[in-house]
Amino acid sequence: MKQYLEALKKIMDEGTDRPDRTGVGSRAIFGVPMRFNMADGFPAMTTKKLAFDVMKAELLWFLSGSSDNKILNEMGCHIWDGNANADYWKPKAKFEGDLGRVYGVQWRAWKSPYNDTPIDQIAQVIEKLKKNPTDRRMIVTAWNPAELDMMALPPCHLLFQFFAIDGKLSLMMYQRSCDTFLGIPFNIASYSLLLHMIAQVTGLKAHEFILMMADAHIYLNHFEQVKEQLAREPYALPKLWLNPDVKNIDDFKMEDIKLVDYKYHPTIKAPMAV
Repeated sequence: MKQYLEALKKIMDEGTDRPDRTGVGSRAIFGVPMRFNMADGFPAMTTKKLAFDVMKAELLWFLSGSSDNKILNEMGCHIWDGNANADYWKPKAKFEGDLGRVYGVQWRAWKSPYNDTPIDQIAQVIEKLKKNPTDRRMIVTAWNPAELDMMALPPCHLLFQFFAIDGKLSLMMYQRSCDTFLGIPFNIASYSLLLHMIAQVTGLKAHEFILMMADAHIYLNHFEQVKEQLAREPYALPKLWLNPDVKNIDDFKMEDIKLVDYKYHPTIKAPMAV
């Protein structure tokens, strides 16, 4: 995870301070790429503890196509509570816990303007990987301009594309807004896990996760935490275990996904800007 720590340092050293939507303020730079080879180990943060169970619960929730925060809470994940209860969103919610047409809904049930059949982008990508792995249109997008005001939070990680060659599968993701201290370690792990899961159900080997951070920022009230993290020495990366019996993306459960030999420094807490 050296490149992640280098990105933190780059933002701290070269970024520009500015006001933002949250009112907290942040230091930012634009356009920071990172590449993670799965052969090096699973890219879980080691200079602080990654909430792995929370991360995999959210990913499974995305893949289920749900918008219900109560279901996420039942899985032990509360990272969307602030958005679900935000004053700007609650008048729009259709039921208690509704988050609107967020990530998973767009992934699995994009509304077509031409007919009433929802578009399952995840299923389409899996089908292409099985039948035509050289296809250059294996893209999933959550950025739906017509429905942005129907979401508790417009998507930050908004588009990803798959690339298969020589039996190996890679995934590139574009993230428009990057809370680099709190959110990005979570996003790196989440999309690396998704890469492994899609690879398994399509008979391919997980190769690289490439992240393109657009607006990469550190909130002004995270500076001390960042300095503490940068002073720590990383440990060796853990390994990921997936239940080899799972062959359908919709069949994965929490117990089918585990980290092995995960060694990490203690948690560093910081407030989340909503």
